[in-house]
Amino acid sequence: MSRHELDARRLLCPLPVIRTQDAIAGLTQGDELQVVCTDPGALNDIPAWCRINGHRIVETRQQDDEIIVTIEVG
Repeated sequence: MSRHELDARRLLCPLPVIRTQDAIAGLTQGDELQVVCTDPGALNDIPAWCRINGHRIVETRQQDDEIIVTIEVG
């Protein structure tokens, strides 16, 4: 397992999800991707995309003006 980070700050919907999809395409099962966003829609959009595509949300949290979503690649 390896950990990766995606900077999706200042991107608006649907770009955080698209960038997440592109990043996960290059990872292997069990890897973790931490997505850092500023678009509040990412709190719903990224978990919904993960459910549809078989990935697991490890954690979602808000820190200051940022939303941090940690995904385990399925």
